[in-house]
Amino acid sequence: MGHPNAGKSSVVATLTENDHIAIDKRAGTTTTTDEYPVIIDGRVVMMFVDTPGFQNPSDILEWFQAHAEESDLAGAFVAEHGDDPMFSHDCALLRPVAHGAGIILVVDGSKRIKEKDRTEMELLRLTGRPRMAILNNLSNVSKHMPAWQDALNKSFNSVREFNAHRATYAERIALLGALKTIDQRWEPMLDETIRAFREDWARRIEQSADTIIQLMKDALTKRVTRVVKVDDIKSDDQREAIQQQLTEALQQALRQLEVEAQQDIRGHFRHNVWDLSSTSLLAKDLFSEEVEEALGLRQRQLAMAGAAAGAVSGGAIDLGLGGMSFGTGALIGGLVGGALGVLGGAALAKVDIQRTLGVERFSMGPVTNPRFPFVLLDRIILYAARAMNWAHGRQAADETAPNRVPDKEVGRKRGFTEGLSAEDHRTLARFFAAARRGKDDSPHEDQSREIIVGILRGLSTSSVDDARMGL
Repeated sequence: MGHPNAGKSSVVATLTENDHIAIDKRAGTTTTTDEYPVIIDGRVVMMFVDTPGFQNPSDILEWFQAHAEESDLAGAFVAEHGDDPMFSHDCALLRPVAHGAGIILVVDGSKRIKEKDRTEMELLRLTGRPRMAILNNLSNVSKHMPAWQDALNKSFNSVREFNAHRATYAERIALLGALKTIDQRWEPMLDETIRAFREDWARRIEQSADTIIQLMKDALTKRVTRVVKVDDIKSDDQREAIQQQLTEALQQALRQLEVEAQQDIRGHFRHNVWDLSSTSLLAKDLFSEEVEEALGLRQRQLAMAGAAAGAVSGGAIDLGLGGMSFGTGALIGGLVGGALGVLGGAALAKVDIQRTLGVERFSMGPVTNPRFPFVLLDRIILYAARAMNWAHGRQAADETAPNRVPDKEVGRKRGFTEGLSAEDHRTLARFFAAARRGKDDSPHEDQSREIIVGILRGLSTSSVDDARMGL
């Protein structure tokens, strides 16, 4: 419940993870009483009822005070006025209360308390139902917050600050936990609900990790090919143009793989409405200088990880030469891997040209640049971080409002993999090296998956530096 434009629908959208709920910046968008279930594993674990707000609070309070002997004031009022057009909206929002629902009053803490607010607080207190008040302050104007806290504490079992446009997963869980304090009888149901939420969240993280692992495998085995008649190649410039076209085709194929993985992750976290700031790294081209500079490992980290991975790939050279290299393949591979790690400007992939029967077959791929997989991994993790902690009610946020709550300041822009241990870097590099060769490397793949799961878990509980989510 609450005044029009107090943010009721945004709160419901965020708590139910439903960005299809109609929300508008204009007052009074909600004109009917609507039910929004929270469904986990096909079962409704909680139901939120979004109301249009009171139309005649003073008249209802006067009636309540005149009928103080009634044990169920909400039910008695609905019984008497249910057919009265004057109170149609009021009865619609009181009907769930009469049926046993608890009350969540949403108020805009950036505005001054008015007499109508105090009337509604007293009216809701007289219902005798469990009550929580949410201070949904969507701005940085806080001078009225103490007065709201004092007034609400007199009429409600619990008062909490909750920004429906910025609330993270951890904050949503905390709010659900706080609901237990307003009525002890609700504890078993809410404990079950919170447990279901957490199990579902853990499942989504596992699904996201699977999506990310598959993206890395698909990206690192991607190859593009073009067949050209020898007679059609008249000069070295034409040959270079073909190679440039291959580079662009490979880049586009990698972009598409990233887009498909992003769509999967949005689905895991139930996002349909999605908006990116033009300054976000996620809005930049995957192969832009901004992305390359901000994400991935530092040169020293990349060199060390590349040397470890190079030694692994070098072992395959020995086999490919039938043992004629006398074991030098592993050594050469290690040196090359380290050198490429230092040379951050290495080409994305090598070009292979084969001539047969009057045609030349140009192939590019798989990706050989040792920096690229770490950049790609950082970016998809960044995308998952945003999906996990992007409130579904934010669709109604006015991002240009001068007094809106600002996003967190971002310092030096770096990715998530940079903060991993050297051993984790080596594990990921070995997984990438095996993926390039299309080899099954279950140990390193499984370990890499656990590394990714650990990062995602940390992001959802704020134990990882979430300032980078502003990227």
